[in-house]
Amino acid sequence: MPPPPPHAPEPDWPIPTFNFRIEDLAHPGAKIFLDRVRPDVALRDAVVTVCSWLYTPETAPRNVQCISLVLRPMPGVAHTFGSPTHKEIHLSLDHIRNCESRAKDEIIGVLTHEMVHCYQYNGLGKCPGGLIEGVADWVRLNAGLGPPHWKREAGDKWDAGYQATAYFLEWIEGRYGDGSIRELNENMKDKEYDEQIFKDVTGRKVSKLWKLYKEHLEEKHGL
Repeated sequence: MPPPPPHAPEPDWPIPTFNFRIEDLAHPGAKIFLDRVRPDVALRDAVVTVCSWLYTPETAPRNVQCISLVLRPMPGVAHTFGSPTHKEIHLSLDHIRNCESRAKDEIIGVLTHEMVHCYQYNGLGKCPGGLIEGVADWVRLNAGLGPPHWKREAGDKWDAGYQATAYFLEWIEGRYGDGSIRELNENMKDKEYDEQIFKDVTGRKVSKLWKLYKEHLEEKHGL
């Protein structure tokens, strides 16, 4: 028998150092997290997922040296902040407790969304917040981590953010080819954001893309 084909080497993604802190070990959300998730594996997998959808091994940013995950009681779900080299993701223990029935999927999904914020480009700080959040949820969606309540709806504007914009970006990727959203992201690396990036990638203005997307939803889904 011929020898099996060699395995392709794993891409050389830039894996930073990870830190992990729980600010209230007695909180029910802490036990749920520790029972369902290995933080080192979850964080590494999130980095690989984000880099796989937004970059190639050659283009992935290598400035992030350390990412800290902090679990603490707080309102909301999660947020991310930091410097170009050190990022901090804060995840709500209350949210984990409230999502106990599907805690692992929700934790991994939220970590993937927040990890996008550690690595995505933002048009030198000028990118609309709706597009920033939409790209993060687009990666989460493509990773198969969208929660059950997400719906494909047109909404009022293309940059409404989160899943509304994520589904719009998914449609662009499907219509204009794999790598379209990666290219949009890349076009925000070294210059201020301008809506022209959509035309550069697709040949159409974002207003026209939004019109076509809404027509697609109406035709395919009756929305």
